[in-house]
Amino acid sequence: MRIAVLSDTHDRYPPSLPERLREADEIWHLGDVCAPQTLVEFEQLGPPVRVVLGNCDASFVWPLALELEREGVRFHLSHIPPVGAPRGAQVVLHGHTHVPRDETDPRRVRWLNPGCITRPNRGSPASWAWLTVERGTVTRWELMRV
Repeated sequence: MRIAVLSDTHDRYPPSLPERLREADEIWHLGDVCAPQTLVEFEQLGPPVRVVLGNCDASFVWPLALELEREGVRFHLSHIPPVGAPRGAQVVLHGHTHVPRDETDPRRVRWLNPGCITRPNRGSPASWAWLTVERGTVTRWELMRV
């Protein structure tokens, strides 16, 4: 399963981005969409679009967090990174910091952040990521420059 992961679009994204996500099995947006119409072009691609509420979002139709299981891997999605990994989560995905992240904590929970589409921080380039999950394992996390 190949999942496109993005965060912090803040009402805009490069015009070429939707076409780059066309091959995704799912699209996960980790918050700070801002205007819900920002997602229309992604939703029209066909794969399911999962969204969590960011601190800049006013649309309360999205949850603060999502617990998902794909290919036997348990994911926790939130905008602001939790203080600790939620019970049962093997992978925590978050946005908010605008800085890409790929770390494994002492409990062997993997923490991932795709960076920011529109306003990268701390010298990081604008980015999103491909997450590939197969048979109970994250087989690939690949940051993509915008």
